[in-house]
Amino acid sequence: MSYTELLVNFTGHNVEEFTITGFDHLSHQKLLGFLIFFTYLLVLLGSVTNICIITTDRRLHTPMYILICNLALVDIMYTTSASTTMISILLAEVKTISYYSCISHMYVYHLGDIEECLALTVMALDRTVAISSPLRYHTILTNTRIFLLIIASWLIGFGAMGVLAAQADSLPYCQPIIRYVFCDHPAMIRAACVNPEPYWMLGIIFGIWVLGVQFTLILLSYVKLIYTVLRLPNTGSRVQVFNTCISHIIVVSSYFTPKIVSVFLTRIGVKLSLTERNAILIAATLLPSLINPTVYCLKTKEIRRRLVQILTRTK
Repeated sequence: MSYTELLVNFTGHNVEEFTITGFDHLSHQKLLGFLIFFTYLLVLLGSVTNICIITTDRRLHTPMYILICNLALVDIMYTTSASTTMISILLAEVKTISYYSCISHMYVYHLGDIEECLALTVMALDRTVAISSPLRYHTILTNTRIFLLIIASWLIGFGAMGVLAAQADSLPYCQPIIRYVFCDHPAMIRAACVNPEPYWMLGIIFGIWVLGVQFTLILLSYVKLIYTVLRLPNTGSRVQVFNTCISHIIVVSSYFTPKIVSVFLTRIGVKLSLTERNAILIAATLLPSLINPTVYCLKTKEIRRRLVQILTRTK
């Protein structure tokens, strides 16, 4: 059924389910569905592998690995909230989702998004302390303090996303159409029977907090690291410090680049088509969660060594 037919046939004022039409214009939906499904499996495999290795090896129960484990949990939640909907639409051809499931998926998706950002900020703090004050690292960042920082970040996320979900739940919906590829805040606002302009402010505030505050804190941490590196006496030490930070740099870049590109294109007046917006949204959701476990599994010596031991023993 087409988008127009759905609107014509719908006469209610409060919807019980939504029809997601973001993929309707694509000609190779099955291929895209398999790509998303395969990517999702890789995310699960990589993240679960990191979690299992870290939790089962007591030698890895240190602040850096606890933060990697937390990031892996966030990646699973963040990707699952969007991927399951897209896979259901593209492969199972189930395009409808109940109202409360849509609200729940939106909440979990944005919770994962903000927790990803907060996790990267705490990891930047960890790297800064480790390199700037190596002799005091284990007294400044103990396991207890790291757990408290992680708990605080989750409490902030639960509270902030509760406000976002409450706003979406309070709106009147008189059309059962979501033109995007899964349930997120912008899609819900555009589906509501209201002028969307006043309701963007809350999302803009959270966006400023993510890009303007959290990203700035991460950049400042790297300014501190660069200053520390330039004071090191020899090139070998500088290379060693860079190798310590490269994993975090890759992960931060994969998370923030799609967001910065989207904001930049909007600010210079580029009007993106629905397909282009959906493509950026899918990339911003799947790529960071795919890159994170891969980078930390391959670039972190202890995790890589433990994985090789497990595979060799199994063989």
